[in-house]
Amino acid sequence: MTDAQTSGAQTSDAPPSDAPMSEAQLIAERVRACAGVAGLSGGLFGTVATYLPGERLMGVSVDDREVTVDIVARLGRPLPETAEEVRRAVADLAGDRPVNIRIDDVAPEDAAPADKTPEDAAKETSR
Repeated sequence: MTDAQTSGAQTSDAPPSDAPMSEAQLIAERVRACAGVAGLSGGLFGTVATYLPGERLMGVSVDDREVTVDIVARLGRPLPETAEEVRRAVADLAGDRPVNIRIDDVAPEDAAPADKTPEDAAKETSR
């Protein structure tokens, strides 16, 4: 038996909660904090995502050339303002890379924050 088994602790492949956040996770956190954003979206086929150890972060794609953010915007303000709010929020993390914002959907102003999965988008498209 291992120490984890004898102590009753469960082991996991996920990084410890005190592990430093990746660049994509920091970007996602800042985007979610924007007032005009209801959540992140992976797009219709889930192509806007970053693959991290043990998880797939939907709505943010980061590489050496660009940063792409796919959001669900809140109604009640002009969409270009929301896109610019997101762009400003992540500009220092993006450095000299362009930040592409795609508004995948809109939600009422009072909608609870929620990230949209490709399965959700597919259901909406098939209606």
